Amino acid sequence: MNDFSRRKFLRNAAWALPSAAIAGAAPAELTASTKAEQKKLKVIVAGGHPGDPEYGCGGTVVRYTEQGHAVTLLYLNRGEGGIPGKSGKEAAAIRSAEAAKACELLKAKPLFADQIDGQSIVDKAHYDSFARIIEGEKPDVLFTQWPIDGHPDHRATSMLCYEAWLRMGKTFGFYYYEVSDGEDTLMFSPAEYVDITAAEARKHAACYAHASQSPDRFYALQEQVARFRGVESGVGQAEAFVRHVQSRGGMLP
Repeated sequence: MNDFSRRKFLRNAAWALPSAAIAGAAPAELTASTKAEQKKLKVIVAGGHPGDPEYGCGGTVVRYTEQGHAVTLLYLNRGEGGIPGKSGKEAAAIRSAEAAKACELLKAKPLFADQIDGQSIVDKAHYDSFARIIEGEKPDVLFTQWPIDGHPDHRATSMLCYEAWLRMGKTFGFYYYEVSDGEDTLMFSPAEYVDITAAEARKHAACYAHASQSPDRFYALQEQVARFRGVESGVGQAEAFVRHVQSRGGMLP
């Protein structure tokens, strides 16, 4: 292999490496991470229902907002079907207010795509309308749910986000997150982590803002996940992500 070919190969190999995990980061990714910290980012965390972004990415959102980045929590619906004994309209009002409180605690902005809980639609019209929301936000990085989660609203959110990313030419970071492993998320093998140990208290408060959604039960489950990811990455608690192989790296806080 001549010198030119060797240099070209090494450049391509470095580009293909995964982004830095908490430990053992590649120098190129550390440089990219430093650049990401210098720029004020626009971040979207999309979830099927109020509470999904908070549980899966609440600590990461705290890390972003503490660094001065702008974060939007984009909910596919307002949780119309999530409170037994309440009408869809009543449940939507309660859960929208809970989402607003959670976002206030996280210093994030709430945004709703206005689909209906349990009745998600993935077709051309909804691809178009969802893509317009993403285009309007002009994100630097987008987090979405795992495409084979148990809940159909999670899967719909994932596909709508993926289509928007493709339509926008893959110009921003694209990451998947996990929730309620064993109940919703399965077969999730992350390679990148965010240390949320110092952010856990605010994540806890944001998740408990969703008082109608049995936070004692669901936070305990998610905390187990965070502690396990912490063991994997060598910290107290962590949130873990799968970055699309064609996504920009170095975007985690």
